[in-house]
Amino acid sequence: MTLDLILIGLAITLEPIPLTAFILVLASKGGVRKGAAFIFGWLVSLAIVVAITLLVTGNNPPKPNTSPSLAALAAKIAIGLVLVFIAVRRWRRMNLPKKPKKTPKWQTGIDTMSPWFAMGLAPLVQPWGLVAAGVSTIVGAKLSSWENYLVLVLFCIVATSTYLAMEIYAGFWPNQAQAFLARVRAWIDSHTDQVIIVVSLGLGLWLMGKSIYLIVS
Repeated sequence: MTLDLILIGLAITLEPIPLTAFILVLASKGGVRKGAAFIFGWLVSLAIVVAITLLVTGNNPPKPNTSPSLAALAAKIAIGLVLVFIAVRRWRRMNLPKKPKKTPKWQTGIDTMSPWFAMGLAPLVQPWGLVAAGVSTIVGAKLSSWENYLVLVLFCIVATSTYLAMEIYAGFWPNQAQAFLARVRAWIDSHTDQVIIVVSLGLGLWLMGKSIYLIVS
């Protein structure tokens, strides 16, 4: 469970689309406060999903080689297939001319955005497909010690690590942070497809391969 959740957490924190939204929030007027609110909303939404999953399963995962356990593995395979499909589709469209995108309405008023709005924005841009992969892993976990619960906390922290690092940097070195955020955003804008392809393909193949192995072994 630990390795799976760490890999999924890394995929979540490196997902370029929500990361771009956070950079815009952090670089705006009063961005440190709004960035902290965004991170709070991001963490709370993750924690709620984890808590609901544990509540539904009752910390009683399905036994191996039973219909519920096979269904959970099949769900992970399906998520892996979706991620691989996303990677392949992005790869095929990489060299095609890009259609101009309209600027989202929330970006036009980003400087006047309240911390409450930033908090609510975080769950909206959360990569829920990747979070679903984490949920499918937690479903099969038996939390029998404090170390197991620590793994869930670690998952939430890893899934937020990039955001936390940028928030800390902007808080302590605001002048340097503005130039840094501009460079990061420019890099993401020119490498979004590549990042999505690598993250989706890598995680998708891992989920599929491990789940198939557990089914046949």
